[in-house]
Amino acid sequence: MRPKPGEKDIMQDKITFYYAPQTRARSVMVLLDELNAPHDLHILNMKAGEQRQPEFLDINPLGKVPTIRHGEAVVTEQVAIHIYLGDLFAEAGLTPAIDDPLRGPYLRWLVYYAACFEPAVVDRFMKRDPAPETQSPYGTDDQVMDMLRAQLAKGPYMLGDRFTVADVLWGTALYWTLQFGIVPDYPEFKDYAARMSERPAFKRAAEKDAAIAAEHEAEVAGKG
Repeated sequence: MRPKPGEKDIMQDKITFYYAPQTRARSVMVLLDELNAPHDLHILNMKAGEQRQPEFLDINPLGKVPTIRHGEAVVTEQVAIHIYLGDLFAEAGLTPAIDDPLRGPYLRWLVYYAACFEPAVVDRFMKRDPAPETQSPYGTDDQVMDMLRAQLAKGPYMLGDRFTVADVLWGTALYWTLQFGIVPDYPEFKDYAARMSERPAFKRAAEKDAAIAAEHEAEVAGKG
């Protein structure tokens, strides 16, 4: 993303990534690695309540991770961060360009994750009955899972043969939800999650996440 003459080069602005282990922030950790994006990692110990301290609430009043700050811009919401970083580091080739026929499907599946998959999964996990189909934001749970299953059957990645930012999001999500039995163990889900989890960036993030989580546990236990 090169600036026009006279414009500020936003690539020179530092990215700060606010992160806590065992949260949705892991997908952003994977993404930054896949993009080879330089950043400062700011770790929050949620077990110690650091996400509720004024310093972080000034950045994200909801006290949620993932959150990034890039120059003067603060970006929250997992999907928004994925879109933002993918476009910012377009040279990595993980984001279809605006004139690429895959751009529409790419955005569709990123937003579908937040708009339909997450609400359906939360209802399933909480054992709540969804709203009537005509009023539900996602239709029915079966529709969501069947639609996702059909898409993943088309190729190794969400968009067929091309690995994109969308696979970082979905790969992390399906890996976690399968582990906890929140989604059906369809072969398409299991194969896809296994394929994504074998990528070096996913492995590095998993190892780092586990190490930080253990440190936080020990820190809280030591104060108890």
